[in-house]
Amino acid sequence: FPPSQAFFNQTLETFILPLLHFLSQTNSPLMLNLYPYYVFMQNRNLVPLENTLFKPLPFSKQMLDPNTLLHYTNLLDAMIDAAYFSMKNLNVTDVTVLVTETGWPSRGDSKEPYATPSNALTYNSNLIKHVLDRSGTPLHPETTSSVYIYELFNEDLRSPPVSEANWGLFYGNATPAYLLRMSGIGSFLASDNANQTYCVVEEDHGVDLKTLQAALDWACGPGRANCSEIQPGESCFQPNNVKNHASYAFDSYYQSQGKSPGSCDFKGVAMITTSDPSHGKCIFPGSKNLTNKTKEVVNTTQSSNAGDNLRFRTFRSMKISAINNILHNYFAAFTILLLFLL
Repeated sequence: FPPSQAFFNQTLETFILPLLHFLSQTNSPLMLNLYPYYVFMQNRNLVPLENTLFKPLPFSKQMLDPNTLLHYTNLLDAMIDAAYFSMKNLNVTDVTVLVTETGWPSRGDSKEPYATPSNALTYNSNLIKHVLDRSGTPLHPETTSSVYIYELFNEDLRSPPVSEANWGLFYGNATPAYLLRMSGIGSFLASDNANQTYCVVEEDHGVDLKTLQAALDWACGPGRANCSEIQPGESCFQPNNVKNHASYAFDSYYQSQGKSPGSCDFKGVAMITTSDPSHGKCIFPGSKNLTNKTKEVVNTTQSSNAGDNLRFRTFRSMKISAINNILHNYFAAFTILLLFLL
């Protein structure tokens, strides 16, 4: 920063300039992988976290380019404009930027305290909203870059640090690592059951039983989860093992906290899933909530007139024009998600 002083490595200009000329002649974009997360981690004393996560900042706290007097409300826009200025310095002004990778990790080690489900949810959700607003960048408000979110699935075999394996929107078993939500433009998990999520014991890796027992004790104790159903003789006591009891307790706590992203972690032994873990007569707290909500909807629908019922059905089946041609085949956690934001 500032973007206006950005330039390509001069030792590489003999390679970059012909490439840019080719892109210009073929009307093709310059494809870049841009990660505000790494910029923030390397410059935490200079870059506000709020600016990195697209959170609103007062005008006085926005990043100001002293050469252009342009105000930057988020770090990604600054990185995109830095690419435009770099191309301009080589007299190339007709090539657009395509962001082929960007995202935020949902889990990290002790040296990566900002790699959390909450920050990943905030970054990617706000990123989508920002692109759909089609406001461009401060330098090019008329041009909104296309963006690909990195990545679809976590890669559990990646080498350390821990964050390298946790950039995905989904776990390897196709359950969501967190749920993307954007106020004002709907939810991307839009089917009736897709928004119904549960918190259960992590399945991707072997879980240490001592850690799991400690998490269970905390959930049923200080966490104030309702653990009455996993007591001897109750409907969820069987199978009588720590994993089963912990899953029930985790879900009870998760539901009581309004399904907030940080409420399903328990030191890394829990995960969010859209698969109902209920079995036999054991109904998990999330399914109990769904049953109650379904009854309320039925009662409300029956008491409404025909016009209201028609509007209700239309709302459930309509396509949101703002995201048409952007999301393809995003049905719950069982289909492949392509987030290509135009």
